[in-house]
Amino acid sequence: MNAKVSGLNAIREDLELLRKDFATLLMATTSEQGEPNASYAAYVEMDGEYFVYVSELSIHTQNLLANGRACVLFIEDEAHAGHLFARKRLTYQCEAVEVARGSELFGDVLDRFAERFGALIGTLSELQDFHLFRLSPKHGLFVAGFAKAYELGDFPRGEIRHIQDKGHMKSNGESVSPDEAPID
Repeated sequence: MNAKVSGLNAIREDLELLRKDFATLLMATTSEQGEPNASYAAYVEMDGEYFVYVSELSIHTQNLLANGRACVLFIEDEAHAGHLFARKRLTYQCEAVEVARGSELFGDVLDRFAERFGALIGTLSELQDFHLFRLSPKHGLFVAGFAKAYELGDFPRGEIRHIQDKGHMKSNGESVSPDEAPID
């Protein structure tokens, strides 16, 4: 295996380690008027897609219904970060599509929610103001530390590309190599 492939596999493992500890995701949505909203939702993952089951009483649900887009964020806990300016983080730009209540997929996903979050899901499943959305990543960004940013694309294959054409710059205009970047 060549060094580049080995390095990218290590990055993929690093981002999977970051993601695996979360039961909720942070979510950014916008209204039809472009008003931003930041929130969170419990989720389950199936086949590289994220599913959220959310109430239409929430602003984020109204936004998802209105425009079908979201950005999701997984970010390293402050207490575990090497430096607060370089917390590991993973973002995905997603298409959000409502899953039809009563469909086979709806039932399968709610079963996963019940396995993960318990009996409350049985109660929530009866509430008609709750909607199930599939958040399908289109592209993403993984930041592993200072000067360690990677574009993620071509889902579901999950191609990774180190962002090298832009980077930290010194005040004199010289670029900073990853070796010179602040320690994370």
